[in-house]
Amino acid sequence: MGDQKLLSPPNGSLGIPNPRKLGTSVGGYYGGPPGMGVMAQFPVSPISSPVLPSSPVGGTTHPGRRNDLRYPQGSHRNTGIYPGWQGQRGVNIFDDPKRHSFLEELKSSNAQKFELSDIAGRIVEFSVDQHGSRFIQQKLEHCSVEDKVSVFKEVLPHASKLMTDVFGNYVIQKFFEHGSPEQRKELADKLVGQMLPLSLQMYGCRVIQKALEVIELDQKTRLVLELDGHVMRCVRDQNGNHVIQKCIECVPTERIGFIISAFRGQVAMLSTHPYGCRVIQRVLEHCSDEQQGQCIVDEILESAYVLAQDQYGNYVTQHVLERGKSNERSQIISKVAGKIVQLSQHKYASNVVEKCLEYGDAAERELLIEEIIGQSEENDNLLIMMKDQFANYVVQKILEKCSDKQRVALINQIKVHCQALKKYTYGKHIVARFEQLYGEESQASETSDG
Repeated sequence: MGDQKLLSPPNGSLGIPNPRKLGTSVGGYYGGPPGMGVMAQFPVSPISSPVLPSSPVGGTTHPGRRNDLRYPQGSHRNTGIYPGWQGQRGVNIFDDPKRHSFLEELKSSNAQKFELSDIAGRIVEFSVDQHGSRFIQQKLEHCSVEDKVSVFKEVLPHASKLMTDVFGNYVIQKFFEHGSPEQRKELADKLVGQMLPLSLQMYGCRVIQKALEVIELDQKTRLVLELDGHVMRCVRDQNGNHVIQKCIECVPTERIGFIISAFRGQVAMLSTHPYGCRVIQRVLEHCSDEQQGQCIVDEILESAYVLAQDQYGNYVTQHVLERGKSNERSQIISKVAGKIVQLSQHKYASNVVEKCLEYGDAAERELLIEEIIGQSEENDNLLIMMKDQFANYVVQKILEKCSDKQRVALINQIKVHCQALKKYTYGKHIVARFEQLYGEESQASETSDG
């Protein structure tokens, strides 16, 4: 990955600014190629909400700095769910010329002239076709109550199969969004006894996430309880982890105690897992039980120094620095103090050092900066950091956050190295930032050097 820093958690869990996120989400309607869709948060979400559903990222960051992890969805279109579906007189619907012609019309953007009544009796067939599914989704948003009832009658008996179909799952999701409370309840009843297998299935997990967002709390609670005893299996699964995240987001903590309890003693290990790190962050954001939440944080603090250097654990550590209590921040800062220069040169830990500078109090910040610039004249920590592919970002953060007194010392030290730094790939970043912040002094420096 060269000089690029992995700053954003896999497909976006932590709110770390990164305008170059690669996560995709199909706009408007669902039914793009496999691996995309409402919740293509995978790092998907994981790597979501299958989606992302979950936590957007905004803001700016340094050019070329980070890479997002991408995890392949690993499945092609599931074409075989209704392969033997027979139309009237035993004609296979996939060879039906009328059906083919109708789908061609839909494909060529003439969908507006058709209504749901035009495919009455064939809703399920069309739900498993890319263009048919999109047509049904569009119509369900604005159709009459009568049309919705008619479509629902056809969909409900086949809901379980549609939930795991690459295109059919979006029709089910659309009903959860736009159906009546009673229709939502009936659809959710189809999840009973199926929560674990659906949570582990690529498309089924998206349906469950949507259901957890919209159904009544009591029904939600009953369904989620089916995952009791299977929490860790789901967390480690590329699909199931999104369901656990959604449970934490959408169900009150007092009703999912079994999920939080499953993490006890496992927090550090989960924090270093590509999916587990997201789940732990959701707990930190949504856990309303003070005692349970504190147990999770305490385990993070215990391992903060190790987690700071981990590919995934660094995001969890940053999360506590950003949103934790001041005494929790102080505990993390005390663990990295004395090792700032070496941690700043570390691909992952350098992100944590930046957050320490950003969220520590004035005294803590001054202590950390003093560690870099406050020693003898022979001290070359600053030059080492300015030339380093990762530490140069820490220096840029110091330029933003240091005290007035430290700023004077910094400017003087940087001026001495300005010309030399321009010869280094990463030193150029410092010079550019320096000139941006202190243009006049920088120009004066160059004149005197010349």
